[in-house]
Amino acid sequence: MIISIVGKSGAGKSTIINKLKSLNSNIKHLDIDKIGHYVNDLPEVQEQLIKAFGLSIIQNKKVNRKILAAIVFNNPTAMEKLTEITWPSMESLIDEYISINQNSIIVLDWLLLPKTKYFYSSDLRILVEAPIETRMKRVLKRDNISTEKFLEREKASIDFSKYYFDEVINNSNNIEREVNKIYEKSIISR
Repeated sequence: MIISIVGKSGAGKSTIINKLKSLNSNIKHLDIDKIGHYVNDLPEVQEQLIKAFGLSIIQNKKVNRKILAAIVFNNPTAMEKLTEITWPSMESLIDEYISINQNSIIVLDWLLLPKTKYFYSSDLRILVEAPIETRMKRVLKRDNISTEKFLEREKASIDFSKYYFDEVINNSNNIEREVNKIYEKSIISR
């Protein structure tokens, strides 16, 4: 079983995933952001990134994600180029993870998941929502960033249509009860 969990930064995806994992030891979590970070430092990917964005993105033989983010964040053409370079390697690693863990319940977690084949082939799609004030408070504390930086991220973020999701969790409600309900209704019943 594959579950897609999507939500804007600070919505509480990690809390929900951890609660699901506490209910069943056969639940595996793949944070696709971490796959992206790993892929950035593969030599063949790094070489292409340098060609596309310049040597200034490298510090201590690694891609400096902050420098790269500053280049691509509000530039759709640059973001598309970054995706074109990194996605094939990311997709290969995700496919491998799914293959290795095919007897588990796999939770995929990534903001851009709805733009991938994984979202549409998922057995269960969950959207996690929380008010912007709540999310901002969490992200400022977690990431140690300014309000301006959060609002910049928020502006670059995508909006989600509830229509594409099987379940919507409002992280302002009783999370434990909502997660238990989804677990019983949509996970263990399959």
